[in-house]
Amino acid sequence: MYMALQEGIAIGRTFAAMENYQVDGNKEMIALGLMNIVGSCASCFVTTGSFSRSAVSYNAGGKTVVSNIVMAITVLITLLFLMPLFHYTPNLILAAIIITAVVGLIDYQGAFRLWKVDKLDCVACLSSFFGVLFISVPIGLAIAVGVSVFKILLNVTRPNTHVLGYIASTRSFQSLSRYDTAVRIPSFLIIAVEAPFYFANSTYLQERTLRWIREEEDRIKANQQPAIKCVVIDMTAVTAIDTSGIDTICELRRLLEKRSLKLVLANPVGNVMEKLFKSNSLEAFGLDGLYLTVSEAVDDISSSWKPEKPSEEP
Repeated sequence: MYMALQEGIAIGRTFAAMENYQVDGNKEMIALGLMNIVGSCASCFVTTGSFSRSAVSYNAGGKTVVSNIVMAITVLITLLFLMPLFHYTPNLILAAIIITAVVGLIDYQGAFRLWKVDKLDCVACLSSFFGVLFISVPIGLAIAVGVSVFKILLNVTRPNTHVLGYIASTRSFQSLSRYDTAVRIPSFLIIAVEAPFYFANSTYLQERTLRWIREEEDRIKANQQPAIKCVVIDMTAVTAIDTSGIDTICELRRLLEKRSLKLVLANPVGNVMEKLFKSNSLEAFGLDGLYLTVSEAVDDISSSWKPEKPSEEP
């Protein structure tokens, strides 16, 4: 039944995209559920939307539900009275009708765009296509769902992290790998986390942060630049955090303190800030361990490192 729902909604959205209208998935599931409840009273198989018959109806010019009513009546009359006339019809003719209707729905350019934008989305698309083509519709959709679930788990457990640099023209901090004009701030390592901070990725984020620090230290030694004194974690994109994430941040702060490095949090959103406050984790960071923006953190901390000028005697 689950695969029938997936197939019906997928088919509906396919034709909706071609005709530029919206499909309500909840209404589709209600309709399919009621259809199968009524059908079970007459010992029917699990039913769903048919891609091939929908394609034939679409190419024939069907626009409304009336086309389905006419099709149902035609099929009923054929099954009751006209079956002997079609007894010797080769399956090749029936297959040719379906193939002719479906071939026009294949979007080659869409597959190329998927490959350029997201490789895993393209793999899900191709796996569902070839699975349906060579095996069956349920198995093809099951493969596509499996690839999509794998992609979700991969994004959850391996979130994006970036080292930020300063762009003077915009007065903002952006990814060094994305912006050529971004420059590193001496003695600072600024890391942006672009995902919720919770049990599924907390260990990875801690290891990735320590790896960023090691890579930065190796680069500094090679270029003979000032050593890292402060690590700033930009939490602008961290929309949620749980107890595992809080414990990881506290553990990371302790690890960096042993290496004489200061850990600073920048711009935690309201939900994250509230949980950090309730867990009493902010007490360990102190007043100079939390800032509203990365720029404010860099300016304030770097100013505290400047040597004070000796007072002049009158």
